[in-house]
Formats: sequence, structure tokens, C-alpha cells
Amino acid sequence: MQFTFPKKEKLKSKTRIAQLFLEGKTITVFPIKLIYLKVDQQDAVVQAGVAVPKKNFKSAVKRNHLKRLLREAYRLNKGLVVNNTEDSFAFLFLYIGKETPPFGIVEKKMTLLLRKFNARTTEKASSAKDDIKEQ
Repeated sequence: MQFTFPKKEKLKSKTRIAQLFLEGKTITVFPIKLIYLKVDQQDAVVQAGVAVPKKNFKSAVKRNHLKRLLREAYRLNKGLVVNNTEDSFAFLFLYIGKETPPFGIVEKKMTLLLRKFNARTTEKASSAKDDIKEQ
């Protein structure tokens, strides 16, 4: 698996982002909140985007720095999701903390978040298979 983050894996569609906020499910590992939605017909298994609220970080430099940290932590750990799912998802990583942490903490939290996501999706997939077997 390559540790790349090509254009086709970036979430850029305004309609998809709006749909995420309306219909998406969330998982939180402070200071990162993942909003995800199962989608159809995608080039990549996962399309991901990052957001840092202007309310918490007034300086664009600080917001951009945090977005770079989030993207890099996802890029290094996306194998946890991509290798463990057949479905297509749209992800939005939202930074909800008030301070800028070092990269080590961001990466650790991102790993925990992606593992939590895997646990939740495999749990739902196995329960769906059990329902089909019972019928």
C-alpha cells in the first residue's frame, strides 16, 4: 500500500460535504471528530476532507497548519480503513480542540479514530450478515 493522498481521494464536492453534515454519522476521539457517510459510485474507496473551524482558530496560518497535520496523519494511517473495507465512504475530519497539538498526538488520535471506525463498520456488516442468515 502506498502512503499517497492523490486528488481522486480528496473530498471536494460541496454537495457531498453538505450531505455529510446532514446525514453523516460521527465518531469522536478528542480532539478529532470523524463525520462519515457510506456512498455509492466513487473512484476511490474513501474520499477524505479536513476542516478546522474559524471560531476556534482565528489565524489562517494556524488553521492551515492543523489541516496539514490532519491530512498527514490520515495519509500515514489510511491503510487501516482502505485495507479493511469493501464499501465506499466519504470522510470529513473536523478538528474540535482549542489548542495546536504536536504531530505525535494528532497521529495517535487519528489511529485510534480509524480503528474505532473499523470496529463500528465491521460490527454493522457482521450483524447484517447474521440477519440475512436468520431469514
